Amino acid sequence: MRRTTNIWINLDWITVILYLVLVILGWCNIYAAVYNEQHQSILDFTQRYGMQLFWILGSITVGIMVLYIEVNFFTFFAYLIYFIALILLLAVLFFAKEVNGAKSWFAIGSFRMQPSEFAKLAVCLAMAKYLGGITNKKMNLRTILVAAAILLGPAMLILLQPDAGSGLLFVALVLVLYREGMPTSILLFGALVIMLFFATLLTDKINIIIGLISLSLVAFYFLRRKFLDFAISVFVFGFSILLFWGIGKVIRLNFSLLKILLSSSILACIAYAILLLKFKIKYAFTLLVFLIGSIAFTLSVDFVFNHVLEKHQQRRVSILLGLESDPLGMGYNVNQSKIAIGSGGISGKGFLKGTQTKFNFVPQQSTDFIFCTVGEEWGFLGTFTIILLFGALIFRIIFLAERQRSAFSRIYGYGVASIFFVHVVVNVGMTIGLLPVIGIPLPFFSYGGSSLLAFTLLLFVLLRLDGSRLEMLR
Repeated sequence: MRRTTNIWINLDWITVILYLVLVILGWCNIYAAVYNEQHQSILDFTQRYGMQLFWILGSITVGIMVLYIEVNFFTFFAYLIYFIALILLLAVLFFAKEVNGAKSWFAIGSFRMQPSEFAKLAVCLAMAKYLGGITNKKMNLRTILVAAAILLGPAMLILLQPDAGSGLLFVALVLVLYREGMPTSILLFGALVIMLFFATLLTDKINIIIGLISLSLVAFYFLRRKFLDFAISVFVFGFSILLFWGIGKVIRLNFSLLKILLSSSILACIAYAILLLKFKIKYAFTLLVFLIGSIAFTLSVDFVFNHVLEKHQQRRVSILLGLESDPLGMGYNVNQSKIAIGSGGISGKGFLKGTQTKFNFVPQQSTDFIFCTVGEEWGFLGTFTIILLFGALIFRIIFLAERQRSAFSRIYGYGVASIFFVHVVVNVGMTIGLLPVIGIPLPFFSYGGSSLLAFTLLLFVLLRLDGSRLEMLR
């Protein structure tokens, strides 16, 4: 493979311009969010906006350096970079200083580095390396499981910090598997799991289980198109329920409806399994697995909610779902953020004129809630413009990914697009109260060197790969 003599000729300048525009707008909004009349200069390095300029210049410098790296470096060292990321994530659990209840940062003096931000780059490279090597093969269960392991390794270590928000973001890379041939049914199954989780929190388990049984029976009818089979299925479930209800009456035990439903479901599933083995009824096994798995998941939601999620995360989910109200406590951030965005109206109050922002009503307004500054000072038109710019960048990344001749570059590009997409959707969603507050930054806008550098690396590695797309065979 020959090296490109001048990378600037093949550089995608549209992406670069979008990057620079977003970075500059982000810097201006950080200035507005933490503006200090005693330090009015945006170049004051004693303030966050001055430090952000330092990180911007540093990130751009690193991005330019990436453009001069031999393109084979990324494919050859993809797994090594991934394992280094795992080591850093493991090390941070033992050597990091605890901040806000989490061990997520390496701190050397005033310098801090968050390994979880750079783990996204490592996972994208490792995923591209693995899937790119089997691009001519059909996406089978083994491929999906290995790819899932690549995602779950860093995610689990990040969850141990604990940083559930950053850990859950790796789920976004499932979209890469879908692009590379993962069956749509698996993606739909994932969506069903999420809906079932929230539905279980919102309503009684008995209603959920009855609904799952009914859904399975209806699905069986439409798949088989045989009324007799459907009638037998309904009879088996009905008989099982009456049987356990009758047993409870005979032995004078007051079985709860939940216990009766669970017991009858187990009995009915055993009966169906026997019929399946004897008559080989089509679709029966799939529906059995669906029903048993869904009921088991429903029963496990309470455990996950109460023992896996942190207390503050439990409350944020409860507030989002309307299970409790705490406008002056846990819901304060979101409540003030919504007030700030709503007060901006159509065109906003103007640069540096946001009262909610200026008087620090919104906590973390330069990091996780930076979007509320955009809403208050620039209004609907400003927020719409920012979302439009992010949309343009994501679509441009997808365009770059699709025009790659190398499977590695294409898969990596979709990984970058997925991460940007989920970051923007989740961050904006939590500032306007549509999603739980899980503490993730808005790319190029939220204050922080690790975040800005990581997103810059993600983007400029893709630009480097794209610049050599005509040279790469795989």
